[in-house]
Amino acid sequence: MNPTATKSRAIAASAALLLLPLTGCGSAEAGSGSTVTVTVGYQSKTINTVTAGTLLRSLGYFEKQLNALGDGTTYKVDWQDYATGAPITAQMTAGKIDIGSMGDFPLLINAARGKQLGKPTHLVSVTGYNPRGGLNTIVTAPDSKLASIEDLKGKKVSTSIGSAADGTLVRALQRAGIDPVKGIEKLNQQPAVGASALSAGSADALSQFVAWPGLLAYQGKAKALYDGAQLDLPTFHGVTAREDFAKKRPAVLEAFLKAQSEATGYLDAHPVAAAEKVAEATGLPAEVVYLYNGAHGISTFDPAVKPQLVAALKEDVSILKAAKLTGDVDVDSFVDDRYVKKALGSSYAKQLAAAPAPAASEVWPKGATETRTFKTPAELLAYVAQHKDGIRAAYVPDATTGTLWFADQAVWVADGTTLLPFVAPATAQAYVDAHGGALVVSYADALGRAS
Repeated sequence: MNPTATKSRAIAASAALLLLPLTGCGSAEAGSGSTVTVTVGYQSKTINTVTAGTLLRSLGYFEKQLNALGDGTTYKVDWQDYATGAPITAQMTAGKIDIGSMGDFPLLINAARGKQLGKPTHLVSVTGYNPRGGLNTIVTAPDSKLASIEDLKGKKVSTSIGSAADGTLVRALQRAGIDPVKGIEKLNQQPAVGASALSAGSADALSQFVAWPGLLAYQGKAKALYDGAQLDLPTFHGVTAREDFAKKRPAVLEAFLKAQSEATGYLDAHPVAAAEKVAEATGLPAEVVYLYNGAHGISTFDPAVKPQLVAALKEDVSILKAAKLTGDVDVDSFVDDRYVKKALGSSYAKQLAAAPAPAASEVWPKGATETRTFKTPAELLAYVAQHKDGIRAAYVPDATTGTLWFADQAVWVADGTTLLPFVAPATAQAYVDAHGGALVVSYADALGRAS
């Protein structure tokens, strides 16, 4: 087929879709009484939403679930990819997106905007979460002299205002005794813009959500300054649906949630293959995807709406109110787990009680379809030292927070014969200060000590 003709037809088809009435979302299309288009908004590169977005789309599970409904309707899924949650919320309140996924702070803004505009939405399931807050990280340039959150006073810090990473920045500054409004110069930027600003030197630090901190560290363009898990407050991403859509098409929403659960099962059973699929779809390095979504990754995936996550969401409201991004948000009325409970059936209680996998050190050998797990970081280092040319990636959990990080990017501490990795320099130094004889060592030194 002629490529030009194919492209022209695609453009014409896209233009025709734009002319469809808004009621075409989640309802019968114009001129057809038996075809329904379901529009899903997702963030392909926010990789702890993959079970409701990138991975789910690549596996085709939602389409299969819709086809299995057997209600005589033909379903089409329109997947719309965005960089952040804000445009998804805008499209949902305009009636153009039926189901969306985003982080905890954007979810609250989603709830507030929906109520304000008379287009209520509801949190219907959870995608990826971290019980301590490790999904968000503050990073600096590789050659930066900044060593702790206190050093950010008076500095330029890039973040996306209203995002989960912004919430981490605000809380971290508050705990350090720095006014999050007056104590720094906050740059409101999209993640990619902020990453460029950090590289160009126009920002001193960058606070962002997955996968940006890990990506920049992997590329050698940044180093961690603050591990969000130091806050010890849960962070998560979730799925939100328009109330009118859920009421009109409950079976379709349940089909989505069943498909999400299937995608979660696939990710848990095949973490390396899942990382490769997400990498192929997003252009992110698979090694970075695995840092977050691997067997012992920073993110844990489970559709269940856990009470501790809802409690954390309630605590987030005050941060958004202080920033004048929302007023009061009735979190209890926003959360609606009826659909996911019905979709998951008897397995819901088990998933509700599930906990993250224990922290572990992992090596991804070149050419391997599975990773190797080690009992201690020192054992991992010994293996890496013996197989330097055969390692695709090596991961170690922070000695205090459990946050997984690249072994060659971690801050290493030698305490006698014990080798301990840390994500951030301040936590490593705190350990050294509390343990006489302990000292910070380079990665090369740590490898030498372990071999």
